[in-house]
Amino acid sequence: MRIFSVLYERALAWSAHRHAPWYLGGVSFAESSFFPIPPDVMLAPMTLARPVAWWRFALLTTVASVLGGLAGYLIGFFALEAIAPALQRWGYWEAYLTASAWFDRWGFWAVFIAGFTPIPYKVFTIAAGAAQMALLPFVLGSAIGRGARFFMVAGLVRAIGPGIEPYLRKHVDTIGWVVLGLLVGAFLLFR
Repeated sequence: MRIFSVLYERALAWSAHRHAPWYLGGVSFAESSFFPIPPDVMLAPMTLARPVAWWRFALLTTVASVLGGLAGYLIGFFALEAIAPALQRWGYWEAYLTASAWFDRWGFWAVFIAGFTPIPYKVFTIAAGAAQMALLPFVLGSAIGRGARFFMVAGLVRAIGPGIEPYLRKHVDTIGWVVLGLLVGAFLLFR
């Protein structure tokens, strides 16, 4: 099934648009609190299109993602009861419960790990707000974890350069399904 190649082509088209940084910022913000598509999908092609701007794209993605994380935190802090049915309906409830337990045990490190890995970060932002985690460790963990991830992605794409694009185009569906499988496996493992 060629779902990921269609998404990749759309992300490439968006990345060449004159408003691409705004799109990247919007996707980065939204993904941290409610949107299911990670900003890496736009960050990588934008870096391929404009390699000299890799660090600006990574910084924009990081800042917008942390701000979106704060929105998720506020959702958890003020509106958990209102969104709990949606979390259950979308299959995030177990992940939310796991995230809450992680905050009790690891606090800052739970946010850092969720920010860096493909674990659904939005679940952790909402859980952090619901658990009333201290704001400074939340923001620091988010900034360090998200920053490390996005600077690594953009830096690798910059370092490898356009030579990776034909490989990505050819194997994007396989890569997408493998990553999806790893996410499902991680979800089941941490359940």
